[in-house]
Amino acid sequence: MLWLLILLALCMTYWIFYTRRLPDEPPMLPGALPFIGHSHKLMGSTENFWKQIKDMSYKCMDLGHVSYFYSGPYKFYILTDPDDIYKLSNTCFEKDKFSHDFTKELLGDGLLFSRVPTWKRHRKLISPAFNQQILDGFMDIFNTQGRRMVQQLKQVDGKGPFDHSHYVRQNFMETICLTALDDCITEEEAVNYVKAFESYLNNNIVRFQSFWLHSKFLYNFSSLKKKQDACMKFLHDTSDSVLRKKRAQRKLSKVSNTRKDTNPKVKVFMDLMLDLDEGTLTDQEIRDEMNTIMMAGHDTSANVIVFALLLIGSYPDVQERIYKELREVLKDRDVEKQDLSRLVYLEAVLKETMRYYVMAPFVGRYIDQEVKLKNCTLKPGHNCLMLFYGVHRNSIWGPDVEEFIPERWLDPAKIPNNTSAFTGFSIGKRNCIGKAYAMMSMKTLLSHLLRRYKLHANHTNVVLKLDVLLKPVSGHFISIEDRLKL
Repeated sequence: MLWLLILLALCMTYWIFYTRRLPDEPPMLPGALPFIGHSHKLMGSTENFWKQIKDMSYKCMDLGHVSYFYSGPYKFYILTDPDDIYKLSNTCFEKDKFSHDFTKELLGDGLLFSRVPTWKRHRKLISPAFNQQILDGFMDIFNTQGRRMVQQLKQVDGKGPFDHSHYVRQNFMETICLTALDDCITEEEAVNYVKAFESYLNNNIVRFQSFWLHSKFLYNFSSLKKKQDACMKFLHDTSDSVLRKKRAQRKLSKVSNTRKDTNPKVKVFMDLMLDLDEGTLTDQEIRDEMNTIMMAGHDTSANVIVFALLLIGSYPDVQERIYKELREVLKDRDVEKQDLSRLVYLEAVLKETMRYYVMAPFVGRYIDQEVKLKNCTLKPGHNCLMLFYGVHRNSIWGPDVEEFIPERWLDPAKIPNNTSAFTGFSIGKRNCIGKAYAMMSMKTLLSHLLRRYKLHANHTNVVLKLDVLLKPVSGHFISIEDRLKL
């Protein structure tokens, strides 16, 4: 018994020494327990995980916009000041240890979580695939998908509240398949791909919440690892199948292309990556980037539209102003590339949606060097969470920061004079490469939907969860009325 007490005393002494506040460091969040730190707060459902991240954001703001917490033995700095986050994001480019380690088996060296040398090389190679001329070639696809969703929603017109997220996610998955993979994936494969990807991401959150599973040794013996292996096998098999089909298509096209094609097909992202072949990118690297584009290209944009439709249906004045703009700019025709810059209010609604509901409430980085911020210094060897939710709730947005007000984006005096205050597409040099693609696809889809249907919703009923991205759990329902029948 005496030895047990001595051991406990030694462990407590070590914990106190290990978690001591060093000079020039920020304060620690309250509520830490010996040995497990703040892990007990993060455990439980994904709804609780979101509540804790949200709570951390406000506490961090109260503590001077920089603080830290412990998950077991791991120390995480947290930031909510836009200037501090901008400096960190352009100083430390490595993603946090957990994001990289937890996703490496699936996304490998894809742009999202790859190591810095690979990220720099791949970003330079892949950037031309996102130039405006390439994106303009996708307008026919975006319009076709908009018309397709209008037709699909006819079955729920006038029938009361329904779960619109199903239609939105399926539509964006089809869109990313058409613009990234062409016709190399079937509709059934696409649906199953989305399900497997969502399970994979959810399992990663469960692992992060379970501090004992941070250990690879313990994780490898867990039931969660078996679930992840099953998800990854399906996703890898699908990716490999798509790559084989695309290579076969290109080979056949070269053989049969003996005469000039008067109506050439638009090159999709997969074509552009395969154009870099002959040792520039390996099949493994192409697969990693394909999985990354599939995940980032459909899930984030779909989430924005799910929340945008909820908000638009909740604010009749906003909806009518959008409808008026759409009728003035487009009347009854499809959206053309030159129309997108004229849809000013629609863009304001999308930006305010991304500010109000932050799709990625935090992004992690690994501190690989000392970083001097405004009021403290971050020490190397730890992870840092840039709390974008806190940035979007920062007082620099004004006294109405907690309100949904798209009009703020139409008056420069009503938005912060700080380009880092909006993190809808991340921040710094390692930001979202697909920003223009996302805005074009989202604007086009909403242009078709909102000219045809009038929405009704109440976003205050929404229950949220954090499943890598912020998503609704329940209450994500709208009802629609065909404007042609009103």
